[in-house]
Amino acid sequence: MVRIGPYQLANKVICAPMAGVTDHTFRELCRRFGAALAVSEMLSSNPLVWQSEKSQNRMGHRQESGIRSVQIAGADPQQMAEAAQYNVDIGADIIDINMGCPAKKVNKKLAGSALLQYPELVEQIVRAVVDAVKVPVTLKIRTGWDPEHRNGIQIARIAEDNGIQALAVHGRTRACMYKGEAEYDTIRAIKRSVSIPVIANGDITGPEKARYVLDYTGADAIMIGRAAQGRPWIFREVVHYLATGDKLAPPGIAEVRQIMQEHVQGLHQLYGEHAGSRIARKHVGWYLAEHDTLGDFRSEFNGIECAKQQLDALNNYFHQLAAT
Repeated sequence: MVRIGPYQLANKVICAPMAGVTDHTFRELCRRFGAALAVSEMLSSNPLVWQSEKSQNRMGHRQESGIRSVQIAGADPQQMAEAAQYNVDIGADIIDINMGCPAKKVNKKLAGSALLQYPELVEQIVRAVVDAVKVPVTLKIRTGWDPEHRNGIQIARIAEDNGIQALAVHGRTRACMYKGEAEYDTIRAIKRSVSIPVIANGDITGPEKARYVLDYTGADAIMIGRAAQGRPWIFREVVHYLATGDKLAPPGIAEVRQIMQEHVQGLHQLYGEHAGSRIARKHVGWYLAEHDTLGDFRSEFNGIECAKQQLDALNNYFHQLAAT
């Protein structure tokens, strides 16, 4: 089993941090379906934005069930250290450093996966954060900056040498963004070159793929990101398959309805009715992609501004679905 500092994970399946997706409501759902750890969406290390409504929404760590892993992003070692301390003070159990995000607005500030170009700066940031807090520090990276510069092994060794207690690796370079297929050879090579737990991430879309990636890379755990959008029950399916070799049936329409309604209501509560109903749209789009194949209901849903009307529309939609 995977151990991160004092924390023993219940299984090998982790929910990846995703900006704008893995908020408190979504993490709670994923944990309930079996994710051993659900990492928060990234928080900026810039203290000037901490009081913004967006940051405050992301910083309610104490309300969390399970192990509270909080991801921070930035490029200044001192600021990253202070951000780590601040988040531990308000309830983080684990600090995760983001060196995997490929987004332009993050990379142009030299944060996220842009840091992989500068191993010396990586070392300074890792050391500063590890020295600043008494909780375990983990790191999320990509395999390198571009396919010609896959320096994941070098970064992994820097991480291990400077106190990182687990390493998540997405099997793409920054240049690859989310295009093409994730490759697992680099993850396998990284796993062989360090002794800290390595978590494999990228294109893990179901139980069989999870088993394959664990076997092929030798990784200690897997991390599921985009495949959980609109499918938080994927964690239940993967955990069950890894434990038994048997595949669970997908949830029935009644269960999908219940999960969606709970999720949408949770978003309304977390963000307030106005912002919550807007954020709910993308989640509902993901949940219904396979049911509402023409997208008629989803485009209708995206025009609804009122929280109660959203819930009524979902009720009606599932009522009609059950009738057919």
